[in-house]
Amino acid sequence: MKDFLKFTLATVTGIILSSIVLFIIGMVTLFGIVSTSDTETVVKKNSVMMLDLNGTLVERTQESPLGILSELFSDDSNTYGLDDILSSIKKAKENENIKGIYLQASMLGTSYASLQEIRNALLDFKESGKFIIAYGDSYTQGLYYLSSVADKVLLNPKGMIEWRGIASAPLFYKDLLQKLGIEMQIFKVGTYKSAVEPFTSTEMSPANREQVTAFIHSIWGQVTEGVSASRSLPVDSLNAYADRMLMFYPAEESVQCGLADTLIYRNDVRNYLKQWVDLKEDDRLPVLGLNDMINVKKNMPKDKSGNIVAVYYASGEITDYSGSSASEEGIVGTKVIRDLRKLKDNDDVKAVVLRVNSPGGSAFASEQIWHAVKELKTKKPVIVSMGDYAASGGYYISCVADTIVAEPTTLTGSIGIFGMIPNAKELSEKIGLTYDVVKTNKFADFGNIMRPFNEDEKTLMQMMIAQGYDTFVSRCAEGRNMTKEAIEKVAEGRVWTGEAAKELGLVDELGGIDTALEIAVKKAGIEGYTVVSYPAKQDFLSSLLDTKPTNYVEAQILKSKLGEYYQQFGMLKNLTERSMIQARIPFELNIK
Repeated sequence: MKDFLKFTLATVTGIILSSIVLFIIGMVTLFGIVSTSDTETVVKKNSVMMLDLNGTLVERTQESPLGILSELFSDDSNTYGLDDILSSIKKAKENENIKGIYLQASMLGTSYASLQEIRNALLDFKESGKFIIAYGDSYTQGLYYLSSVADKVLLNPKGMIEWRGIASAPLFYKDLLQKLGIEMQIFKVGTYKSAVEPFTSTEMSPANREQVTAFIHSIWGQVTEGVSASRSLPVDSLNAYADRMLMFYPAEESVQCGLADTLIYRNDVRNYLKQWVDLKEDDRLPVLGLNDMINVKKNMPKDKSGNIVAVYYASGEITDYSGSSASEEGIVGTKVIRDLRKLKDNDDVKAVVLRVNSPGGSAFASEQIWHAVKELKTKKPVIVSMGDYAASGGYYISCVADTIVAEPTTLTGSIGIFGMIPNAKELSEKIGLTYDVVKTNKFADFGNIMRPFNEDEKTLMQMMIAQGYDTFVSRCAEGRNMTKEAIEKVAEGRVWTGEAAKELGLVDELGGIDTALEIAVKKAGIEGYTVVSYPAKQDFLSSLLDTKPTNYVEAQILKSKLGEYYQQFGMLKNLTERSMIQARIPFELNIK
């Protein structure tokens, strides 16, 4: 018995000591990776910047333990920050030791507005006289649009170029909900407010089909015109190639049609690049990845004026409060209001660029942020830069700005709101649930999902939605210096591209975040300044302490495995957490 206790104690002690040692080794490894990533990159002569695109694009990345875990466990998913890519391209242009950019196109989860912004940055890069070479085993349509800007487009001999046009194929849940015994009670204003259609219909309404047809043709027009200019191919020919589905033909056909220049295997690309920097085949080619470029210093002296031009990132779904899973990566109204107030009171901040990339969300939170932007505007210029989306609630928080800048392919407008409350009476009966109620007043059990709304409750809900819509239209009219009647003609929940929105007066200028910065500096009347991004990114330790263990499963594994279907999963997961009154575009536009 004594020996048993002795061996048991030794075993337990060994497990504890081993756990402590492994924990220390793990933490040393993590901090080692972090410290290595912060080391300044030294750029050697005849270097090439490599933009290896294989993952998901976001407005900006946040240093996160989840990302470190991905590296440690060899997760192939990558997340790129648009801000990192744009700044890296600019630094590559300015650095005399970098001779060109190599685009390795695999797959990038993003929308055409972000691709257009990167593409414009690459066009600006080419003005330096440096080269861009693109290679793909198989090009997705979006990455081919981006890569077409290159001096040479290389394709694997057994690869393909996806070139087929753009379609929108939304999913509809009405029959599924009906089988489950759930009815969605809808209240809305706006003929084109189609966000509710997946829950009430089995196909697009004529109005929705009209608006979707208009904006996908507008986006496709931008794509074909861009490729046409870069590849010297007529738009008519590009449409003919799309109708042929060249991706099913041998790769040689893509070269003959002018979509690609050379067929080459991936292993031979490095030697091909050496020819462009006048290196011999046996010479070493210095290649800088995106992480290397992030740590390359800018070729400009530090500004000493003390002036700050703030870029405030408002990205994701608009929610009322933090704390729910729906708001972890979105625009939390209470936080944004607090941040904008600090920027207003900071005398060093001379102008603010509000970067909006949002499909909308809570109508209440949108109104609160609108008021905060209006207050900020009384002290300093506010310029909105729209990303992939700035629609419905995203447009609500933008409309009061001094100037609105959007990419031609940005989706914006969608001025309208809706309410959506489930009625689970039939479902509860199917599974044997019943309910009863005792109340003191007529509307005491308002919103009970175990029964449908009565006529009085429907009247109250529709009245509230109509009041919200009238407020939304009034805010837009005030911000855009237009009459309410003029706004109503382009409202009704209709989605517009940035290109169309400029013609309608909903947008002032076409361009990206650099265009917005130029306007902000001009309106502020300053020469020396420093661009500072807000909200400040968390340091590694703070992020580590704030990270929930369960977030790794969702943020890394589910996103990488579900891919394009993750958005539908997130919509179903967060449906009950959304505000009752919404100002947003459809939950999933499904544009491909």
